[in-house]
Amino acid sequence: MNKGSFYYPTPVNEPVYNYAPGSPEKKRLKKVLAELKKKVEDIPMYIGGKEVRTGKKISIHPPHERKHLLGYFHYGEAKHVRQAIDASLEAKTQWAALSWENRANIFLKAADLLATTYRPYINGATMLGQSKNVYQAEIDAACELVDFLRFNVHYLSEIYRQQPISSPGIQNRMEYRPLEGFVLAVTPFNFTAIGANLAACVALCGNTVVWKCADTQVYSANVFMRIMKEAGLPDGVINLIYADGPTVGEICFSHPDFAGVHFTGSSKVFNQMWEMIGKNINKYKTYPRIVGETGGKDFVLVHKSADVDIAVAALHRGAFEFQGQKCSAASRAYIPSNLAEEIKKKLIAGVKSFKMGTTEDFRNFINAVIDEKSFDKIKSYIDLAKKDPKAEILVGGKCDKKEGFFVQPTIIETKNPKSVTMCEEIFGPVLTLYVYPANQFEKTIDLVDSTSAYALTGALISTDRNALELATKRLQNAAGNFYINDKPTGAVVGQQPFGGARASGTNDKAGSMLNLYRWLSARTIKETLNPPKHYGYPFLEEA
Repeated sequence: MNKGSFYYPTPVNEPVYNYAPGSPEKKRLKKVLAELKKKVEDIPMYIGGKEVRTGKKISIHPPHERKHLLGYFHYGEAKHVRQAIDASLEAKTQWAALSWENRANIFLKAADLLATTYRPYINGATMLGQSKNVYQAEIDAACELVDFLRFNVHYLSEIYRQQPISSPGIQNRMEYRPLEGFVLAVTPFNFTAIGANLAACVALCGNTVVWKCADTQVYSANVFMRIMKEAGLPDGVINLIYADGPTVGEICFSHPDFAGVHFTGSSKVFNQMWEMIGKNINKYKTYPRIVGETGGKDFVLVHKSADVDIAVAALHRGAFEFQGQKCSAASRAYIPSNLAEEIKKKLIAGVKSFKMGTTEDFRNFINAVIDEKSFDKIKSYIDLAKKDPKAEILVGGKCDKKEGFFVQPTIIETKNPKSVTMCEEIFGPVLTLYVYPANQFEKTIDLVDSTSAYALTGALISTDRNALELATKRLQNAAGNFYINDKPTGAVVGQQPFGGARASGTNDKAGSMLNLYRWLSARTIKETLNPPKHYGYPFLEEA
């Protein structure tokens, strides 16, 4: 029984630690990294609160240190997917009935644990398992994830407060129920925060979840599940499984209680999901929610008035942080002819100054790409550019997977604005430049808008207000997150809700109220306080 209306005010974004030499956070993280490397983790699936070990063990190695063994995870099969669905449905009634303040406080406690005790562990697991440098791990696994947990509580509190008007003799109210059934969360390797949030925000709304994370993110996902259990998450609310994607999809998308999917990954996989759900639509109790953030071919458009140093910094950071393995990473850039030589010179010099190696050495700006499959794909695009008579490798281009999956940051200049590396998502440290005539800015805007099927992020670098206004309007559908005089990456929860349209997804904006609405089903309740006792109306009487 509710005894009050519990409201959670707007939180403050979690401060980013700088890990400066001699700082306590750097000393602590170094110790935790050494501690993690000494262990060989035996990572189970989590189904109905139980740790499930199958004996089919998959080894985990740092992408930058292939010979080192971090641990194993236990791979599941079809029966484990079904068990996870059953556990989710069994936990549903009690979880959905739990009072809002008790549900919310589980996630707030998890946020506090992440921000304090477990900060070096979630960062360390992300650094080792996903080859992120300390800053990239800090802004992702610690700060963004803490922000997701805290801001989602605030946003849901705001949603619950939204109520319809009432009229004399009539009392109206709105309930925001969880969806009827279970939700499948399918998450990527590249952001620990995204992986956790796709499951957690759905659960916060009162739903129960089957969570299939990427095999290459199991190491940090396991840390998050342990934190959630310590925070008091009831058994069966989030069920973490490691299994073959098509098997998971076939079972979940054919289940009558399937209520929705929360997905981040490739456009190709999302299209396949949508098709399968459509074919099974008559099996479901309710129309499922389909929410996806997919690929990107993100642009930086530089105007002839741009500050060269701002453009160069935006490209260095936007294209090469976390080895370009962000769906928002800058991967195509349009450079005006009047600034081209200076920009190229500074870009090349900057890339040559990057240090590349392990994440444990905090001096390294560049680390390894996630796995061999990714390495081979990225290398194939670089090899293609080397053979293209209209393309030139300005810097980088070397790939070596002997010790780790290292791809040198690579800049390609192309004479063909519709070349493969200007159009297709590469998901690696590869940036392609196209130099356009400085007096053809408007024509280049159209080129930017029409070159790629994606529309996730983009950036505009200019000091000319007329150019800024023109491009912002003309590119309104080219990017769901648009940046002016900045790189196209680094969205912050509560500040830049994230998501794109076209082939980049459903634009449901993670880190905002918009996303949470997708995991709620509203019920309007009207109560008439003095109901009529006869069908008649005054108009039926003659004067």
